Amino acid sequence: MVIKTALTEMLGIEAPIIQGGMQYVGYAEMASAVSNAGGLGILTGLTQSSPEDLRKEIQRCRKMTNKPFGVNMTILPALIPADYDGYVQVIAEERVTMIEIAGGSPAKYIKLLHDHGVKVLHKSATVRHALKAKSWC
Repeated sequence: MVIKTALTEMLGIEAPIIQGGMQYVGYAEMASAVSNAGGLGILTGLTQSSPEDLRKEIQRCRKMTNKPFGVNMTILPALIPADYDGYVQVIAEERVTMIEIAGGSPAKYIKLLHDHGVKVLHKSATVRHALKAKSWC
């Protein structure tokens, strides 16, 4: 059953369901299953040990579905030292439908992502953080 909303229209999905990012679980098998069922499947970016491993997982997901999917990226440099610039570059180059960002500010990545057609969803825990995120768009 197709449910039309502004979200489903924007993301090209059939139901207003977005899989959450799940460390060590958000692989191509799960993301493609959610996408094939009509929602937006999400790969968990930092489950992959490097940006190039993420690129391979994105490409693997594309072999499992022809439907939209996204990537979750949690930006917490103090807790999770990672090549965030490299991961975001791969997400942009691979032109996934959406990036779901949590934690730190994605402000420096917004233009790159939008220039590559990637929609940005920033998860916020408080209204104050949501209002701050709104200013980045």
